[in-house]
Amino acid sequence: MFIKRIFKIGLAAIMASALTTTQAQVPKPKPEKPKKEKPERGGKKWDPAKAKERLKTAFEQRKKRRGDAKKRGHKVRKESAFGKLVRDDAKIKELREAFRTAADKMKGKFDRKAFKDATDEEKAALREKMAESRKEWIEKMKSHRQEVQKRMKELHAEFKNNRDEVIDGNKPGD
Repeated sequence: MFIKRIFKIGLAAIMASALTTTQAQVPKPKPEKPKKEKPERGGKKWDPAKAKERLKTAFEQRKKRRGDAKKRGHKVRKESAFGKLVRDDAKIKELREAFRTAADKMKGKFDRKAFKDATDEEKAALREKMAESRKEWIEKMKSHRQEVQKRMKELHAEFKNNRDEVIDGNKPGD
Protein backbone atom coordinates (compact mmCIF):
# COMPACT_ATOMS: atom_id res chain seq x y z
CA MET A 1 0.00 0.00 0.00
CA PHE A 2 2.84 2.27 0.80
CA ILE A 3 4.21 1.67 -2.72
CA LYS A 4 0.86 2.55 -4.28
CA ARG A 5 0.83 5.85 -2.45
CA ILE A 6 4.39 6.64 -3.56
CA PHE A 7 3.48 5.88 -7.16
CA LYS A 8 0.38 8.13 -6.97
CA ILE A 9 2.32 11.02 -5.46
CA GLY A 10 5.18 10.52 -7.96
CA LEU A 11 2.72 10.44 -10.85
CA ALA A 12 1.06 13.62 -9.60
CA ALA A 13 4.46 15.33 -9.30
CA ILE A 14 5.47 14.30 -12.81
CA MET A 15 2.16 15.54 -14.24
CA ALA A 16 2.51 18.88 -12.47
CA SER A 17 6.08 19.38 -13.65
CA ALA A 18 5.14 18.40 -17.21
CA LEU A 19 2.29 20.92 -17.26
CA THR A 20 4.46 23.75 -15.95
CA THR A 21 7.24 23.10 -18.46
CA THR A 22 4.84 23.01 -21.40
CA GLN A 23 3.27 26.27 -20.30
CA ALA A 24 6.71 27.89 -20.04
CA GLN A 25 7.66 26.88 -23.59
CA VAL A 26 4.73 28.51 -25.32
CA PRO A 27 5.99 31.63 -27.12
CA LYS A 28 4.33 34.91 -26.45
CA PRO A 29 2.22 36.18 -29.31
CA LYS A 30 3.85 38.93 -31.35
CA PRO A 31 2.17 42.30 -31.36
CA GLU A 32 0.49 43.14 -34.62
CA LYS A 33 2.35 45.64 -36.78
CA PRO A 34 0.42 48.40 -38.43
CA LYS A 35 0.08 47.75 -42.17
CA LYS A 36 1.87 50.14 -44.48
CA GLU A 37 0.07 51.50 -47.46
CA LYS A 38 1.62 50.36 -50.72
CA PRO A 39 2.54 53.10 -53.18
CA GLU A 40 0.81 52.96 -56.52
CA ARG A 41 2.83 51.28 -59.21
CA GLY A 42 3.22 52.45 -62.76
CA GLY A 43 3.25 56.13 -62.01
CA LYS A 44 5.20 56.79 -65.21
CA LYS A 45 4.43 55.05 -68.44
CA TRP A 46 7.10 54.14 -70.98
CA ASP A 47 7.04 56.34 -74.04
CA PRO A 48 8.88 54.95 -77.12
CA ALA A 49 9.17 58.39 -78.71
CA LYS A 50 10.99 59.75 -75.66
CA ALA A 51 13.26 56.70 -75.59
CA LYS A 52 14.21 57.26 -79.24
CA GLU A 53 14.89 60.91 -78.51
CA ARG A 54 17.16 60.04 -75.55
CA LEU A 55 19.02 57.44 -77.63
CA LYS A 56 19.53 59.94 -80.44
CA THR A 57 20.96 62.56 -78.09
CA ALA A 58 23.25 59.94 -76.51
CA PHE A 59 24.63 59.00 -79.95
CA GLU A 60 25.18 62.66 -80.80
CA GLN A 61 27.04 63.26 -77.53
CA ARG A 62 29.22 60.19 -78.14
CA LYS A 63 30.05 61.41 -81.63
CA LYS A 64 30.94 64.84 -80.27
CA ARG A 65 33.16 63.38 -77.52
CA ARG A 66 34.89 61.15 -80.04
CA GLY A 67 35.77 64.19 -82.15
CA ASP A 68 37.05 65.95 -79.04
CA ALA A 69 39.20 62.93 -78.19
CA LYS A 70 41.00 63.29 -81.49
CA LYS A 71 41.75 66.93 -80.71
CA ARG A 72 43.06 66.00 -77.25
CA GLY A 73 45.53 63.57 -78.79
CA HIS A 74 43.77 60.24 -78.33
CA LYS A 75 43.94 57.86 -81.23
CA VAL A 76 40.71 57.27 -83.13
CA ARG A 77 41.21 54.16 -85.23
CA LYS A 78 40.38 54.30 -88.90
CA GLU A 79 41.21 51.84 -91.62
CA SER A 80 44.66 52.14 -93.08
CA ALA A 81 45.26 53.31 -96.61
CA PHE A 82 47.32 50.21 -97.41
CA GLY A 83 44.45 47.93 -96.38
CA LYS A 84 42.14 49.78 -98.74
CA LEU A 85 44.76 49.57 -101.48
CA VAL A 86 44.99 45.79 -101.00
CA ARG A 87 41.22 45.34 -101.00
CA ASP A 88 40.80 47.41 -104.15
CA ASP A 89 43.67 45.71 -106.03
CA ALA A 90 42.38 43.96 -109.19
CA LYS A 91 44.83 41.04 -108.96
CA ILE A 92 43.85 40.25 -105.36
CA LYS A 93 40.15 40.50 -106.22
CA GLU A 94 40.74 38.06 -109.07
CA LEU A 95 42.62 35.65 -106.76
CA ARG A 96 39.83 35.83 -104.19
CA GLU A 97 37.15 35.10 -106.77
CA ALA A 98 39.13 32.17 -108.23
CA PHE A 99 39.57 30.66 -104.77
CA ARG A 100 35.88 31.12 -103.95
CA THR A 101 34.77 29.34 -107.14
CA ALA A 102 37.29 26.51 -106.60
CA ALA A 103 36.14 26.06 -103.00
CA ASP A 104 32.48 25.99 -104.07
CA LYS A 105 33.24 23.26 -106.62
CA MET A 106 35.11 21.21 -104.01
CA LYS A 107 32.37 21.50 -101.41
CA GLY A 108 29.76 19.50 -103.22
CA LYS A 109 26.49 18.58 -101.61
CA PHE A 110 26.43 16.06 -98.77
CA ASP A 111 23.22 14.02 -98.61
CA ARG A 112 22.55 13.30 -94.95
CA LYS A 113 19.60 10.99 -95.67
CA ALA A 114 21.75 8.79 -97.87
CA PHE A 115 24.39 8.72 -95.13
CA LYS A 116 21.83 7.55 -92.54
CA ASP A 117 20.66 4.68 -94.75
CA ALA A 118 24.17 3.69 -95.89
CA THR A 119 26.01 0.61 -94.70
CA ASP A 120 29.24 0.78 -92.71
CA GLU A 121 31.37 0.31 -95.84
CA GLU A 122 29.56 3.09 -97.71
CA LYS A 123 29.90 5.38 -94.68
CA ALA A 124 33.64 4.68 -94.53
CA ALA A 125 33.96 5.47 -98.26
CA LEU A 126 32.04 8.74 -97.81
CA ARG A 127 34.24 9.71 -94.86
CA GLU A 128 37.37 9.05 -96.89
CA LYS A 129 36.00 11.11 -99.77
CA MET A 130 35.19 13.99 -97.40
CA ALA A 131 38.67 13.79 -95.83
CA GLU A 132 40.32 13.91 -99.27
CA SER A 133 38.22 16.89 -100.34
CA ARG A 134 39.16 18.66 -97.10
CA LYS A 135 42.87 18.00 -97.71
CA GLU A 136 42.51 19.33 -101.25
CA TRP A 137 40.72 22.42 -99.95
CA ILE A 138 43.49 23.02 -97.40
CA GLU A 139 46.14 22.79 -100.13
CA LYS A 140 44.19 25.27 -102.29
CA MET A 141 43.83 27.59 -99.32
CA LYS A 142 47.57 27.52 -98.60
CA SER A 143 48.47 28.21 -102.24
CA HIS A 144 45.90 31.04 -102.37
CA ARG A 145 47.36 32.58 -99.19
CA GLN A 146 50.87 32.40 -100.64
CA GLU A 147 49.77 34.08 -103.88
CA VAL A 148 48.03 36.86 -101.97
CA GLN A 149 51.07 37.40 -99.75
CA LYS A 150 53.29 37.55 -102.83
CA ARG A 151 51.02 40.19 -104.39
CA MET A 152 50.98 42.19 -101.14
CA LYS A 153 54.79 42.23 -101.10
CA GLU A 154 54.71 43.53 -104.67
CA LEU A 155 52.32 46.28 -103.59
CA HIS A 156 54.56 47.15 -100.65
CA ALA A 157 57.54 47.47 -102.96
CA GLU A 158 55.51 49.45 -105.51
CA PHE A 159 54.19 51.98 -103.00
CA LYS A 160 57.25 52.08 -100.74
CA ASN A 161 57.92 55.38 -98.99
CA ASN A 162 61.44 56.56 -99.83
CA ARG A 163 61.40 59.26 -97.18
CA ASP A 164 64.55 58.04 -95.37
CA GLU A 165 66.62 58.05 -98.57
CA VAL A 166 65.46 61.58 -99.39
CA ILE A 167 66.28 62.83 -95.90
CA ASP A 168 69.72 61.18 -95.97
CA GLY A 169 70.40 62.64 -99.44
CA ASN A 170 69.75 66.21 -98.33
CA LYS A 171 72.84 68.21 -97.61
CA PRO A 172 72.93 70.18 -94.38
CA GLY A 173 72.23 73.84 -94.88
CA ASP A 174 70.14 73.46 -98.06
